[in-house]
Amino acid sequence: MTGFDITGWGMSVPERIVTSAELATRFGVDEHWVVSRCGIRERRAVDPGQTTASLAVEAGRRALEKAGLTGADIAHLIVATATPEQPSPATSAFVHHELGIAGSAHDVNSECAGFVYGLVSAMALIAIDPRPILLIGSDTHTLTANPADRDLSILVGDGAGAVVLQPGPENRVKAWNLGADGACTGSLKVLAGGSRMPTTQETLDAGLHYAQINGNEIYLNAVRYTVRTVRETLESAKVDAADIDHVVPHQANIRIINSILSHTGLRQEALITNLQKYGNTASASIPIALTEALEEGRIKSGDKVLLAGFGAGMTWGSILMEWGGVAA
Repeated sequence: MTGFDITGWGMSVPERIVTSAELATRFGVDEHWVVSRCGIRERRAVDPGQTTASLAVEAGRRALEKAGLTGADIAHLIVATATPEQPSPATSAFVHHELGIAGSAHDVNSECAGFVYGLVSAMALIAIDPRPILLIGSDTHTLTANPADRDLSILVGDGAGAVVLQPGPENRVKAWNLGADGACTGSLKVLAGGSRMPTTQETLDAGLHYAQINGNEIYLNAVRYTVRTVRETLESAKVDAADIDHVVPHQANIRIINSILSHTGLRQEALITNLQKYGNTASASIPIALTEALEEGRIKSGDKVLLAGFGAGMTWGSILMEWGGVAA
């Protein structure tokens, strides 16, 4: 099997900051209540004209520059998103055009686990076609949250993160695991706008085009399934949790992240989190956190890096890799 190295990375977040103090005032609660509930002090939100694709293009452009490549060098583009540019065509088509990608393009919608799903898909592609791949996670969930929904509004933020994979002689991936439980589709959902419930004036009046969340179900399933996938990946790799150098989880909620750490034995010192700055950016959260950690020089060649995500559906996934020779 052909190995790969991650040779480029980049991120893009909107300039507009929405603080927890601002949301606390809007919803008539104390700022401390917001921060203690989710660990988020501020998040970014798109302005008119900014979209899932525009954020993805900027993150992808920076990742290509870091890798010393252009779109003409990319054989496959994968965009992970649950907030597409429009129902059709795929968001990757818009990004493909803007970046001048030479090869194929497709989307992955596994909600907040999308980047991990996309990375495993990229691994498979590069094994059968050893040419560069650009993988981007981009979401704009502030546009799908009902402005009157306090529980969801305090969690979500917008952003994009990207990585470039290039074929290499070594298999850096020690183990991976993906899973799904389709019985949990009701935990986090957008009811209207698809074939099951086409958009009508009635669905708009009822606000069914906004996301709806059952926070307790999401919390319990997120912890249960992420703990499972991390344990299975570590067991498959025959690596002890205490030996993991860096854990980059989906940046959903600090209480969920801490619970996952306590149930898996992963070290608090290994945790990479920027949740307090950006909120839950869905499929973008892992590549944004990874990019910041690389730019800060926290990840060195040979380090064991564990990525783990979960999302609506439910979907979940984790991947353990030994970082290659390319660092910031």
